[in-house]
Amino acid sequence: MSRRLAEVATKVGVSEATVSRVLNGKPGVSQATRDAVLTALDVLGYERPTKLRGERGRLVGLVLPELVNPIFPAFAEVIGGALAQQGFTPVLCTRTAGGVTEAEYIDLLLGQHVSGVIFAGGFYAERQADHAHFRRLEKLGLPVVLMNASVEDLDFPRVSCDDLVAMNQALGHVLSLGHERVGLLLGPADHVPSERKLAAAQAFAERHGHALDPALVVHSQYSLESGQAAANRLLEAGATAIVCASDPLALGAVRAVRRAGLDVPADVSVVGCDGAGLLPGRGPAVAGGLGAGSPMGRAAVDLLAGMIAGADVSRDELLFEPELVVRGSTAAARTTGRDATVA
Repeated sequence: MSRRLAEVATKVGVSEATVSRVLNGKPGVSQATRDAVLTALDVLGYERPTKLRGERGRLVGLVLPELVNPIFPAFAEVIGGALAQQGFTPVLCTRTAGGVTEAEYIDLLLGQHVSGVIFAGGFYAERQADHAHFRRLEKLGLPVVLMNASVEDLDFPRVSCDDLVAMNQALGHVLSLGHERVGLLLGPADHVPSERKLAAAQAFAERHGHALDPALVVHSQYSLESGQAAANRLLEAGATAIVCASDPLALGAVRAVRRAGLDVPADVSVVGCDGAGLLPGRGPAVAGGLGAGSPMGRAAVDLLAGMIAGADVSRDELLFEPELVVRGSTAAARTTGRDATVA
């Protein structure tokens, strides 16, 4: 008992007397400290006292931003399978418009006494979003792994696709086909992966002596409809190739091209960056964003399992290189001869 008290007290940063008060249901301890002590018990593998136990069985939360983009159900399948292989049961939490918020899901998961949480996309990647619930998880010391890039001041292990490599592949591909007006269709401006893609495009342009045209850089929400509206602006700016930050955006771009009476790829080439399978047989997909799904998902589970077991897990971001899959939505540009303009 004394060893358990000492380990839990060290984990939480409180006295053994405080831990004892929590375990015995005594008053005089704040709710935040009480939650942290109970979470530490779970993380260290100790059984809760019967009256504090509730229903718990090596549960792991898996929080997804949506299920419309097939990349997220694919992630759920990979991560869920990997968790099951290690004896964990995933608790799937999916945000919907007007539904349960990300912060509310955290409350629900803590109420279920989960052993850890994997986030496959979420507010941690948005600079302007409220990150209070992530700060709460940090304070509790609950094992958490983030999939894809996050804001820099969250101290969680991260597993990400290398956006620099993804953009280099996509831009190199369309430039090799002779395209001189290449547009970028990115996610929201405060979205960290979109920031990285834009920075990669800027560096690519500088290395190749090309101009960076602001008229060929547009930001959009991650949906087909938003992608279509944003792609219209790129077409008006004269883009003959469009590199998109996700496959839903790429589908929106394809729709915009066709609504304009043009052909993909004869008139405009389109590249997606998920590898989500939304453009089978037609679209070259750079496996950027969340595209390197299987190895990334397994790595996230391995990191989380290590943290739950008490291992010292590195907080360094693990970067996975994407693969360019050329399908049928790109073709050689009709004309050449002008100064190339990347994005």
